[in-house]
Amino acid sequence: MSNIQIEKKTRTVPPQGERAPRDSKLSRVIKEIKVKKHLYILMAPYMILFLMFTVLPVVLSIIISFTYFNMLEMPKFVGWQNYTRLFLEDDIFLIALKNTLLFAAITGPVSYFACFIFAWIINELSPKWRAFMTLIFYAPSISGNVFFIWLLIFSGDRYGIINGLLIEIGILLEPIQWLKTEAYVLPIIILVQLWLSLGTGFLAFIAGLQTVDKTLYEAGAVDGIKNRWQELWYITLPSMKPQLMFGAVIQITTSLAVSDVSIQLAGFPSVNYAAETIVTHLMDFGTIRFEMGFASAIATVLFIIMIGSNIIVQKLLRRVGE
Repeated sequence: MSNIQIEKKTRTVPPQGERAPRDSKLSRVIKEIKVKKHLYILMAPYMILFLMFTVLPVVLSIIISFTYFNMLEMPKFVGWQNYTRLFLEDDIFLIALKNTLLFAAITGPVSYFACFIFAWIINELSPKWRAFMTLIFYAPSISGNVFFIWLLIFSGDRYGIINGLLIEIGILLEPIQWLKTEAYVLPIIILVQLWLSLGTGFLAFIAGLQTVDKTLYEAGAVDGIKNRWQELWYITLPSMKPQLMFGAVIQITTSLAVSDVSIQLAGFPSVNYAAETIVTHLMDFGTIRFEMGFASAIATVLFIIMIGSNIIVQKLLRRVGE
């Protein structure tokens, strides 16, 4: 080996006690983007739309929540005034918050487990019956005029189905104004929402059950799994965790963002605000009173509740199969 080669070799070795220079995180990210640039190009249209119509509105709503903005004048910064007014002065918001949390605590878990149980049962049927039953269970969530049926059922006159039946069998003497009586409004809305809840989450569970590798059940039988419940807990549920997470997000969003059922059945506003929810309260200030700063504060509180609920559910779902 010549002297020139020895000099080149010794120059590349760092001095004793010093580490060889490493690529920065930014440079590694840039290299990865260059390697997988075709994937990022394909993702670009969705990411642009997602940033424009999801991320940007959320950020702007949080900013506007600290202002007074009536859509006619420029926003004026008021600090925490909207939030102080929301929790300390707005009694209707507290009613809406209580109704929403109660509504979510009942309809969220019940509809989530109902979606999975029905999907699990339907998945055991033959392909033709599976397709037919999936349509039957999913149809209510896509029906356009579904509330008209429930208005007939809970109509407050003698021609209402519930009133007519109860009067006919002698339980009632006079018809009850179901949707105008404070004690009955919220339970009826919860019932209707549960009926409508077999939607996107239900289809996700059906799809997840179809993708479970059948050979895992054979391997599980060899490893000591003895019954269907053990198969469900140790094989089926861990194999469809993405669908379980997606269904949980859908159910949380649906249960916390309820508004159409309340407006269509109980009116806007409902009697003594018995069916008021956070979203209907938001619509009141945002689309009727045009107090956009206050409405943005309501939306921000709802956003925080949804994020917190999703974090809790994700932690619970990670334990599935353990």
